[in-house]
Amino acid sequence: MTNDKHQIVREQFLRLHLALNTTALLPLQQLTEVLTIPIGQIVPIPHMKPWVMGVYNWRGEVLWMVDLGHLVGLTPWYQKTSSASTHKAVVLRVNRASTSSTKEKSQMLGLVVKQIEDIEWCNPDAIQSPPSSTVTAELVPFLRGYWLKTNGDILTVLDGQAIMRAMPSHEQ
Repeated sequence: MTNDKHQIVREQFLRLHLALNTTALLPLQQLTEVLTIPIGQIVPIPHMKPWVMGVYNWRGEVLWMVDLGHLVGLTPWYQKTSSASTHKAVVLRVNRASTSSTKEKSQMLGLVVKQIEDIEWCNPDAIQSPPSSTVTAELVPFLRGYWLKTNGDILTVLDGQAIMRAMPSHEQ
């Protein structure tokens, strides 16, 4: 006997604070780790986009670090007054097809955020397109949509692959 009832598919998202009143979600399946990085451990690289903070030694690998809020049009972290001695960050992992073979290659990117909160369960079908008047031009390329929670909160859902595509090419 088969069960014909439709199950609601739910996906896990990590809720992040980008600024005082700006909360966003990233798909948990695209995240590898949550980091607390001492200020000064990110090494600036000259001549990069202003939202590229630099590189960080993560598990012996070079991890590019991006100010996620600045990337999507918010105030850069260095212009905010903060007494914090550490950065909060998540490691974004996006698989992409490799051109040299059929294997997929993972790309990693560190995203610095104001605060990391908790996990939200969301039905991907409930993610809606936002009204164009509410979206800044900087945010549009990285936006998957908005999710209206039952309590009335509206959460921005970001697209990890779009964030990765924004990175300047540093491959040879």
